[in-house]
Amino acid sequence: MYKIAVMGDYDSIYGFATLGLDTFPVTEPGEAGKLLKRLAEGQYSVIYVTEKLAGQIEREIAVYAEQMLPAIILIPGTSGNTGKGVERVKKSVEQAVGSDILFSDNE
Repeated sequence: MYKIAVMGDYDSIYGFATLGLDTFPVTEPGEAGKLLKRLAEGQYSVIYVTEKLAGQIEREIAVYAEQMLPAIILIPGTSGNTGKGVERVKKSVEQAVGSDILFSDNE
C-alpha cells in the first residue's frame, strides 16, 4: 500500500500528521536530498515538499519529474507562498493539454 509523506520545516508540516500523513521535518538541503531519495524508493506515492525546501533541492526533485511515482507536490510553508507550486502545476497541465490554461484572449 502506498503512503503519503510531507517534508519541510517543522512549523510548516506538523499539522499534516493529524491527517494521517507521515511528516519528516528537515531543513538541511543535504539531508533533505537523501530523505527524498529514501522516500521515493520506499512506499511513498505522493511526497509534499514545502516550496522553500524544494528551492534548495531542485536537482534532486528533477530526478523524479518524468516518473509516474512518486508525485512530488510543492506546498507553501509558514514563510509564505513563493509561487513555485502553482508554476509547477501550470507547467504540468500545459504539457498534458498542450496549451496555457490560464491564457485569456482578453489580455
